[in-house]
Amino acid sequence: MMKISPSILSCDYGRIAEELKDMELAGADYMHIDVMDGHFVPNLTLGAPVIKCIRKATDVPFDVHLMISEPLKYIDDFCDAGADIITFHTECDSPIGETIDKILSRGVKASLTVKPKTPVEDIFPYLDKLSMVLVMTVEPGFGGQSFMEDMMAKVSALRNEINARGLDCEIEVDGGINEKTIAVAAAAGADVFVSGNALFSSADRKEAVEKFKAIAEENFCKNC
Repeated sequence: MMKISPSILSCDYGRIAEELKDMELAGADYMHIDVMDGHFVPNLTLGAPVIKCIRKATDVPFDVHLMISEPLKYIDDFCDAGADIITFHTECDSPIGETIDKILSRGVKASLTVKPKTPVEDIFPYLDKLSMVLVMTVEPGFGGQSFMEDMMAKVSALRNEINARGLDCEIEVDGGINEKTIAVAAAAGADVFVSGNALFSSADRKEAVEKFKAIAEENFCKNC
Protein backbone atom coordinates (compact mmCIF):
# COMPACT_ATOMS: atom_id res chain seq x y z
CA MET A 1 0.00 0.00 0.00
CA MET A 2 1.30 3.41 -0.95
CA LYS A 3 1.43 5.92 1.91
CA ILE A 4 1.59 9.71 2.03
CA SER A 5 3.38 11.57 4.81
CA PRO A 6 2.79 15.35 4.61
CA SER A 7 5.77 17.33 5.89
CA ILE A 8 4.59 19.84 8.47
CA LEU A 9 7.68 21.91 7.68
CA SER A 10 5.46 23.43 4.98
CA CYS A 11 2.34 24.00 7.07
CA ASP A 12 1.04 27.25 8.57
CA TYR A 13 2.57 27.10 12.06
CA GLY A 14 0.09 29.67 13.31
CA ARG A 15 -2.66 27.10 12.61
CA ILE A 16 -0.69 23.90 13.09
CA ALA A 17 -3.43 21.94 14.92
CA GLU A 18 -5.94 22.80 12.17
CA GLU A 19 -3.40 21.93 9.48
CA LEU A 20 -2.79 18.50 11.00
CA LYS A 21 -6.50 17.76 11.27
CA ASP A 22 -7.01 18.93 7.69
CA MET A 23 -4.32 16.54 6.43
CA GLU A 24 -5.83 13.72 8.47
CA LEU A 25 -9.19 14.33 6.78
CA ALA A 26 -7.39 14.49 3.43
CA GLY A 27 -6.21 10.91 3.92
CA ALA A 28 -2.63 11.30 5.15
CA ASP A 29 -1.11 8.04 6.44
CA TYR A 30 1.66 9.63 8.50
CA MET A 31 2.63 13.15 9.57
CA HIS A 32 6.28 13.83 8.80
CA ILE A 33 7.93 15.98 11.46
CA ASP A 34 11.45 17.28 10.85
CA VAL A 35 13.54 17.96 13.93
CA MET A 36 16.74 19.94 13.31
CA ASP A 37 19.31 21.07 15.86
CA GLY A 38 21.22 23.75 13.93
CA HIS A 39 24.35 21.60 14.23
CA PHE A 40 23.82 18.37 12.30
CA VAL A 41 22.04 20.47 9.67
CA PRO A 42 22.18 24.28 9.34
CA ASN A 43 18.63 24.97 10.44
CA LEU A 44 16.48 24.91 13.58
CA THR A 45 12.94 23.61 13.84
CA LEU A 46 10.66 22.32 16.58
CA GLY A 47 11.49 19.87 19.37
CA ALA A 48 9.83 17.34 21.64
CA PRO A 49 7.73 19.86 23.65
CA VAL A 50 5.99 21.10 20.49
CA ILE A 51 5.40 17.54 19.27
CA LYS A 52 3.82 16.73 22.64
CA CYS A 53 1.50 19.73 22.30
CA ILE A 54 0.34 18.87 18.77
CA ARG A 55 0.00 15.13 19.43
CA LYS A 56 -3.61 15.61 20.57
CA ALA A 57 -4.54 17.34 17.30
CA THR A 58 -4.61 14.11 15.25
CA ASP A 59 -4.54 10.33 15.54
CA VAL A 60 -2.37 9.94 12.43
CA PRO A 61 1.02 8.35 13.29
CA PHE A 62 3.87 10.80 13.80
CA ASP A 63 6.82 10.05 11.49
CA VAL A 64 9.62 11.93 13.29
CA HIS A 65 12.87 12.57 11.41
CA LEU A 66 15.72 13.50 13.76
CA MET A 67 18.35 15.57 11.99
CA ILE A 68 20.36 15.95 15.16
CA SER A 69 23.91 15.07 16.19
CA GLU A 70 23.16 12.92 19.24
CA PRO A 71 19.74 11.30 18.84
CA LEU A 72 20.32 8.69 21.56
CA LYS A 73 20.21 11.42 24.22
CA TYR A 74 16.71 12.45 23.18
CA ILE A 75 14.93 9.20 22.26
CA ASP A 76 12.97 9.13 25.53
CA ASP A 77 11.87 12.73 25.01
CA PHE A 78 10.49 12.06 21.53
CA CYS A 79 8.87 8.80 22.55
CA ASP A 80 7.21 10.51 25.50
CA ALA A 81 6.06 13.29 23.16
CA GLY A 82 4.15 10.81 21.00
CA ALA A 83 6.43 9.73 18.15
CA ASP A 84 5.28 6.53 16.40
CA ILE A 85 8.27 6.19 14.06
CA ILE A 86 11.70 7.69 14.73
CA THR A 87 14.21 8.10 11.92
CA PHE A 88 17.80 9.11 12.58
CA HIS A 89 20.95 9.39 10.46
CA THR A 90 23.80 6.90 10.18
CA GLU A 91 26.11 9.94 10.11
CA CYS A 92 25.13 11.01 13.64
CA ASP A 93 27.44 10.79 16.67
CA SER A 94 25.33 8.25 18.61
CA PRO A 95 25.98 4.48 18.36
CA ILE A 96 23.60 3.26 15.66
CA GLY A 97 22.76 -0.16 17.09
CA GLU A 98 22.27 1.18 20.61
CA THR A 99 20.03 3.97 19.34
CA ILE A 100 17.87 1.52 17.37
CA ASP A 101 17.55 -0.73 20.42
CA LYS A 102 16.55 2.24 22.58
CA ILE A 103 13.79 3.21 20.14
CA LEU A 104 12.49 -0.35 19.97
CA SER A 105 12.58 -0.71 23.77
CA ARG A 106 10.04 2.12 23.94
CA GLY A 107 7.62 0.35 21.62
CA VAL A 108 8.31 2.81 18.79
CA LYS A 109 9.25 1.85 15.22
CA ALA A 110 12.84 2.50 14.19
CA SER A 111 14.01 3.93 10.88
CA LEU A 112 17.39 4.93 9.46
CA THR A 113 18.41 7.38 6.79
CA VAL A 114 21.55 8.62 5.05
CA LYS A 115 22.45 11.93 3.48
CA PRO A 116 22.70 11.96 -0.34
CA LYS A 117 26.48 11.51 -0.38
CA THR A 118 26.47 8.53 2.02
CA PRO A 119 26.21 4.98 0.57
CA VAL A 120 22.83 3.40 1.33
CA GLU A 121 24.65 0.13 1.98
CA ASP A 122 25.64 1.60 5.37
CA ILE A 123 22.05 0.81 6.44
CA PHE A 124 22.04 -2.85 5.32
CA PRO A 125 23.50 -4.32 8.55
CA TYR A 126 20.57 -2.86 10.53
CA LEU A 127 17.66 -3.71 8.21
CA ASP A 128 16.41 -6.63 10.32
CA LYS A 129 15.44 -4.23 13.11
CA LEU A 130 13.97 -1.45 10.98
CA SER A 131 10.35 -0.78 10.02
CA MET A 132 11.34 1.87 7.50
CA VAL A 133 14.31 3.37 5.67
CA LEU A 134 14.27 6.97 4.51
CA VAL A 135 16.08 7.93 1.32
CA MET A 136 16.73 11.67 1.20
CA THR A 137 16.12 13.08 -2.28
CA VAL A 138 17.40 16.51 -1.27
CA GLU A 139 20.14 17.68 1.08
CA PRO A 140 18.55 17.63 4.55
CA GLY A 141 17.90 20.90 6.34
CA PHE A 142 15.50 22.97 4.27
CA GLY A 143 12.20 22.50 2.43
CA GLY A 144 11.43 23.47 -1.16
CA GLN A 145 14.50 21.90 -2.80
CA SER A 146 14.57 20.12 -6.15
CA PHE A 147 14.26 16.33 -6.40
CA MET A 148 17.57 14.46 -6.85
CA GLU A 149 16.70 11.72 -9.33
CA ASP A 150 20.11 10.08 -8.99
CA MET A 151 19.03 8.96 -5.50
CA MET A 152 16.71 6.42 -7.14
CA ALA A 153 19.63 4.02 -7.41
CA LYS A 154 19.61 3.91 -3.61
CA VAL A 155 15.89 3.19 -3.54
CA SER A 156 16.31 0.34 -6.01
CA ALA A 157 19.24 -1.12 -4.08
CA LEU A 158 17.21 -1.00 -0.88
CA ARG A 159 14.15 -2.58 -2.49
CA ASN A 160 16.26 -5.42 -3.88
CA GLU A 161 17.94 -6.04 -0.52
CA ILE A 162 14.67 -5.93 1.43
CA ASN A 163 12.98 -8.31 -0.99
CA ALA A 164 15.94 -10.68 -1.11
CA ARG A 165 15.90 -10.96 2.68
CA GLY A 166 12.11 -11.21 2.92
CA LEU A 167 11.84 -8.22 5.24
CA ASP A 168 8.81 -6.10 6.03
CA CYS A 169 10.39 -2.66 5.73
CA GLU A 170 8.95 0.43 4.06
CA ILE A 171 11.04 2.73 1.88
CA GLU A 172 10.29 6.40 2.31
CA VAL A 173 11.50 9.23 0.09
CA ASP A 174 11.70 12.85 1.19
CA GLY A 175 12.47 15.91 -0.89
CA GLY A 176 10.94 17.51 -3.97
CA ILE A 177 8.03 15.05 -4.19
CA ASN A 178 5.24 16.14 -6.54
CA GLU A 179 2.98 14.51 -9.15
CA LYS A 180 5.91 13.94 -11.51
CA THR A 181 8.60 12.82 -9.09
CA ILE A 182 6.37 10.52 -7.05
CA ALA A 183 6.01 8.35 -10.16
CA VAL A 184 9.79 8.14 -10.51
CA ALA A 185 10.26 7.25 -6.84
CA ALA A 186 7.50 4.63 -6.89
CA ALA A 187 8.97 3.03 -10.01
CA ALA A 188 12.27 2.65 -8.16
CA GLY A 189 10.54 0.87 -5.27
CA ALA A 190 9.54 3.52 -2.72
CA ASP A 191 6.19 3.12 -0.98
CA VAL A 192 6.06 6.05 1.48
CA PHE A 193 6.24 9.60 0.15
CA VAL A 194 6.97 12.76 2.11
CA SER A 195 5.64 15.91 0.50
CA GLY A 196 5.41 19.41 1.87
CA ASN A 197 4.84 22.29 -0.52
CA ALA A 198 2.98 20.23 -3.12
CA LEU A 199 0.36 19.13 -0.59
CA PHE A 200 0.03 22.09 1.75
CA SER A 201 -0.23 24.56 -1.16
CA SER A 202 -2.93 22.49 -2.88
CA ALA A 203 -6.41 24.04 -3.13
CA ASP A 204 -7.93 20.59 -2.53
CA ARG A 205 -5.67 18.57 -0.25
CA LYS A 206 -7.86 15.47 -0.24
CA GLU A 207 -7.79 15.35 -4.02
CA ALA A 208 -4.02 15.90 -3.97
CA VAL A 209 -3.41 13.05 -1.52
CA GLU A 210 -5.65 10.70 -3.48
CA LYS A 211 -3.93 11.63 -6.74
CA PHE A 212 -0.48 11.07 -5.24
CA LYS A 213 -1.50 7.61 -4.03
CA ALA A 214 -3.02 6.70 -7.38
CA ILE A 215 0.10 7.77 -9.28
CA ALA A 216 2.32 5.82 -6.89
CA GLU A 217 0.19 2.68 -7.16
CA GLU A 218 0.19 2.89 -10.96
CA ASN A 219 3.95 3.29 -11.20
CA PHE A 220 5.17 1.11 -8.33
CA CYS A 221 8.20 -1.01 -9.16
CA LYS A 222 7.00 -3.54 -11.71
CA ASN A 223 10.04 -5.79 -11.21
CA CYS A 224 9.98 -5.78 -7.40
